[in-house]
Amino acid sequence: TRSPVACSACCLRQVCLPCELEAGDLSRFDDIAAAKRRVTRGAALYHGGDAFESLHAVKSGAFKSIGTSHNGQEKITGFYLPGELLGLDAIHAGRHAYAAVALEDSEVCAIPFAALERLARIVPALQHRLFRMLSGDISRDQGLMLLLGSMTAEQRLAAFLLSLSRRYERLGFAADRFALRMTREEIGNYLGLTLETVSRMLSRFQRDGMINVHQRDIELVAPQRLRELVGQW
Repeated sequence: TRSPVACSACCLRQVCLPCELEAGDLSRFDDIAAAKRRVTRGAALYHGGDAFESLHAVKSGAFKSIGTSHNGQEKITGFYLPGELLGLDAIHAGRHAYAAVALEDSEVCAIPFAALERLARIVPALQHRLFRMLSGDISRDQGLMLLLGSMTAEQRLAAFLLSLSRRYERLGFAADRFALRMTREEIGNYLGLTLETVSRMLSRFQRDGMINVHQRDIELVAPQRLRELVGQW
């Protein structure tokens, strides 16, 4: 599906890949990122093993990336919000290692990587921004290793909520009030916790006055206490 909304008119322009481009270069970027694709909730944008052709910028909605172990067990490796790029991990191998599945009805902008490479060679600001987003992707992976390797269940969940808070703030939304796009079970899968543990920890955080929870809506009442709980933020 194609959309008439150009990057220059998109509300995510200031956080997405072309955010540092001047008007002329932004128009050139528009030319390669014109294809939009809608993905319904639960559908895959691409599967693990698919050939890598394009990066995908989340325009609306949200996605999860899923890896599958040799025994067939699925593991959520990340969540992606509007303005964030899917597929950076596939650049090296030329194939997607993970599936990308929509958490809700979503829309992405497809950016053919070959065309992006050519444009980045002659537009330093685009190359710089791409490198920064690659670095951010690596940092998220390292953050996940830290979460799963050295933190208690409470610390993992507190760090996850703080991370979402920062990401929503970057999008221009309130840092202390946001909706969880993912289920508690999906959060548990990502953090290496059971559904029951996630639910119990959320209830404990609420009982201790650190958050308010109403279904998927979260309010961070005392974010500093969450940061103190994590101890490294």
